[in-house]
Amino acid sequence: MAAKTDLFQSPDYYCLDDLLSEEHKLIRESVRNYVKKEISPIIEDYAQRATFPQHIVKQMGELGCFGPTVPETYGGGGLDYISYGLMMQELERGDSGVRSTASVQGSLVMFPIYAYGNEEQRKKYLPKLASGEWLGCFGLTEPNHGSDPSSMLTTLKTVDDYFILNGSKMWISNAPYAQVAVVWAKDENNEIRGVIVERGMEGFTTPTTHGKWSLRASATGELVFDNVKISKENILPNVKGLKGPLGCLTKARYGIAWGVIGAAMDCYDTALRYAKERIQFDKPIAAFQLQQKKLAEMITEITKAQLLVWRLGVLMNEGKATPQQVSMAKRNSCEIAANIARDARQMLGGMGITGEYSIMRHMMNLESVITYEGTHDIHLLITGMDVTGMNAFK
Repeated sequence: MAAKTDLFQSPDYYCLDDLLSEEHKLIRESVRNYVKKEISPIIEDYAQRATFPQHIVKQMGELGCFGPTVPETYGGGGLDYISYGLMMQELERGDSGVRSTASVQGSLVMFPIYAYGNEEQRKKYLPKLASGEWLGCFGLTEPNHGSDPSSMLTTLKTVDDYFILNGSKMWISNAPYAQVAVVWAKDENNEIRGVIVERGMEGFTTPTTHGKWSLRASATGELVFDNVKISKENILPNVKGLKGPLGCLTKARYGIAWGVIGAAMDCYDTALRYAKERIQFDKPIAAFQLQQKKLAEMITEITKAQLLVWRLGVLMNEGKATPQQVSMAKRNSCEIAANIARDARQMLGGMGITGEYSIMRHMMNLESVITYEGTHDIHLLITGMDVTGMNAFK
């Protein structure tokens, strides 16, 4: 498949760039240029072949996309949450699978080691993960326990001076290529604990998940633990209970809330350019009312979502953002992105289903993003419980 020139121009209908610092804009520009140069020309081919472009891991590490909010002492960027959001936006503008790789590495692997680990663990793992030398994954979801992780069946039993890990995890991004897995399991007291599992440990395997119609350029797999012997040095000492994995998910969901706006922008930009060039009935289809309605609604929803995530970023920087606020932003951004992708695809007619344009790939990817890290309905109920004080989950 011939490489395409990336013509993307970022929409900013409400002059939101005025709210960003010069550093924010420089960071966004560097990631945008990287995506235009290294991701856009190759991603369609990798998605069509359902293959993970493994070489981008080192590239993203060098660019600082892994753990940008982790302190520089451990190889992170020491940046704020708006910088992190902008990075995820630009990566997902390229492809949701690329952003997923970065989200998992930064929010689900590096963050728990930094926040819940000890100094030895931070020094051992974080620099290698930050640089992209190592790839990590996060094991929470199980074959029979997705939205209800507290019912997990993976166990961690004490034997002498070590632990034995048994169970399995499913739908794990990065699993087939990961050197490190942060895994959540129940100990003898039925308490959820975090443990660092390394590739090469006997009894630990990572079978690849095949046959996906979504996130085809991202590597997905299982984590299988068959009497894996775990040293006590690999337990995350500073957290117990479900708040451990949920704390990680809050950080990752924040990144998704920004990220999918990038996919929405790419679909909008593609549809706008196409509508101005495609002639039907002797004029560009952009001149017809129904097409203008679609485009006007797209840019309106993108602008509203941009305002929502920018404000959330400010709250994150101030340490005031709640997990419930993050849920609202994740859900809203995913919904508008999925709707925009669908409308954009229709505007392109038959061309919209081909790999010549990015829209159908975004559409399929967004079906995963709207489901993972809290389904669309679960995030709705999180907001519902927050405003009513009543739990509709049970």
